[in-house]
Amino acid sequence: MIKVVRGLFVLIILILSISCTSNSQKPIDRKSVVERHTIISEKPDMKSPAQVGNGEFAFSVDITGLQTFVPFNTMSHWGWHSEPLPEWTKVENFKGQMVDTYGRMVKYPLVNKEDEEQRFLSDWLSGNPHRINIGRIAFSLKKADGSDASLTDLKNCRQELNMWTGIIFSYFEIEGIPVSVKTACHPSRDIVAVSVESELVENGQLSVQIEFPYAKAKGYEDYVGIWDQPSSHQTQVNKNVNRVDFSRILDNDKYYASFEWFTKSDFEKDEKNPHKFEIIPASKTMQFVCEFSPEKISDNLVSAEKCLKASISGWAEFWNTGAAIDLSESTDDRWMELERRIVLSQYLMKVNEAGSLPPQESGLVNNGWYGRFHFEMIWWHGVHWALWNRWDQWDESLQVYNRFLGTAKERAENEGFEGARWPKCTAYNNSEWPHPCHAFLIWHQPHPIYFAELDYRLHPNQNTLDKWKDIVFNTADFLASVAHYDSIKKQYVLGPPLIPVSENVGYLTTLNPTFELSYWRFGLRVAKDWYTRCGLEAPEIWEDVLQNLAPLPIENDLYVLYEGVQDMWTKHNYEHPALIGPYGMLPGDGVDVEILENTFTKIMSVWRFEKTWGWDFPMLAMTAARLNRPDEAMDLLLHENFKFDQHGLAFSMKGPYPYFPANGGLLTAIAMMIGGWDGLEKADAPGFPKNGKWKVKYEKFNVMP
Repeated sequence: MIKVVRGLFVLIILILSISCTSNSQKPIDRKSVVERHTIISEKPDMKSPAQVGNGEFAFSVDITGLQTFVPFNTMSHWGWHSEPLPEWTKVENFKGQMVDTYGRMVKYPLVNKEDEEQRFLSDWLSGNPHRINIGRIAFSLKKADGSDASLTDLKNCRQELNMWTGIIFSYFEIEGIPVSVKTACHPSRDIVAVSVESELVENGQLSVQIEFPYAKAKGYEDYVGIWDQPSSHQTQVNKNVNRVDFSRILDNDKYYASFEWFTKSDFEKDEKNPHKFEIIPASKTMQFVCEFSPEKISDNLVSAEKCLKASISGWAEFWNTGAAIDLSESTDDRWMELERRIVLSQYLMKVNEAGSLPPQESGLVNNGWYGRFHFEMIWWHGVHWALWNRWDQWDESLQVYNRFLGTAKERAENEGFEGARWPKCTAYNNSEWPHPCHAFLIWHQPHPIYFAELDYRLHPNQNTLDKWKDIVFNTADFLASVAHYDSIKKQYVLGPPLIPVSENVGYLTTLNPTFELSYWRFGLRVAKDWYTRCGLEAPEIWEDVLQNLAPLPIENDLYVLYEGVQDMWTKHNYEHPALIGPYGMLPGDGVDVEILENTFTKIMSVWRFEKTWGWDFPMLAMTAARLNRPDEAMDLLLHENFKFDQHGLAFSMKGPYPYFPANGGLLTAIAMMIGGWDGLEKADAPGFPKNGKWKVKYEKFNVMP
């Protein structure tokens, strides 16, 4: 009974302290904060699109408000394609490779080149399934003499993306005739709405084209789709008075699109391309919508006007809920840029990453790694939703753990482990492709325990326990099972085979990496708490592993990448400096803070930051904050190698473009630097510099573990 009362008391204190409210009496003028960062473009950009979207679906546009001169993508979390396997093979024939694992041979998903079939299957599994571009919508623009207008014919261009409303206003002139375009996305249906006003419409010089591409496996692709293989796919058309319905067939995959216009127009098929169509208006204005769906669209489409209004109300609701920050009273000359990054990152994460699946690294902008999502990056894409009080934006994609639990348990069993082993990089079907990192990277395995804990802190009830307990328990079973007992050292060890966070070492040589050892301790410790909450006794093996797990490796009073690493500070001082993550990203299980601080200082002096990734800077900033070095935390978030373009798309000197874990990492670090972390005495924005130059107004941030 005493334990129950004590637990309730701790829970009450936690609930009372979990949210960090405003340090100002007057509420933040959220609309002003967002609108002072309205994105204004006056020239075309061939790489960085403006976007509208709803988290499940995104439409990227060039300076015209459509995809006219730059073939930007229309992407979703549901649009995928797989190339059919030839009749002479099947996926089940893939053998992988056997690797010695603590004295027993285990089959892992590694490239197998022993014969033609195995080579083919290795390549096929690498590229299938892949995310697709579901369609291109563009203007056809003519000059007065009937010739096609080119990009250089556009004059006085100005495009404004108002993030408060989610509407893109585009203006340009052709031969002195202005064109005004509004582009928006419906907040709950995958609909693009467009309104156009121009004499070019009435003169027959402006029309709209919609075209559908084929899909093919490409690892990295800025402009997704194969446009010159018309016989490889099908587009079936059903025309009504002012609406046309498309059925798209790509081998064994199918999706749908419906296009409806609300001003007098004609519909024509392209004579040369069976996947290209044109809507030719016959008035001074043109309004249309296009909806995309994995299912046949039988409902009436929403009008362009209603879609624009829905965008306004939907985005107002988004910005008026959750946390907020206002830096406008700061005197540090970097405040505007930092606030810009924060506001634009929130918009981009809502557009690209609040959907039914975890996002890929480049969101719904383009394809990297065939458009698949990385399980280790779910943390960096998503933790900010919890700390910014927007759990509802993240919750749906986290259901992937429930959907994948069965196959995760099969994966662990097939490799001779207990519990559930989560994939590294996959798609909607939970299939792994052959690659050493996919076989041996493990630092993401405790993630679902971290996420479950965030959910419980926000929703401490039985429903949350029931929702996560099987995931938490099976994850912890794997953590305990994969730790191998070394009878000579009399401790549990991790690896080899193992690839640590940095991925810059061999899987047969990595033993006891620092980050993983700390995260294992966190995962097992928190999983035990979940057993207690559920009124159960945790397995004894968990406590045995927790108490006897190898210590974090130290050399010369510094933490190192892994036990026995050679030339740590000259050969391995690039990629992710994750050995610092246990006290920053994580709360410090197994960490000696003094040694950790020495390590942070060493990293800051010798690390090759031109060879790091975007989320490395927020990770280091969070460590600096916990070490009470807020000036360095701020410098890291504004580091010269941590870049954000005009639309807020983040990137670094190393890695793909764009790189959304960097945007998510920034938002997570800011939330931590304002809301604080467990064990910290109540403070006002503890991670921000105390030099008098930063005046931070904030509302509704949650405390980080």
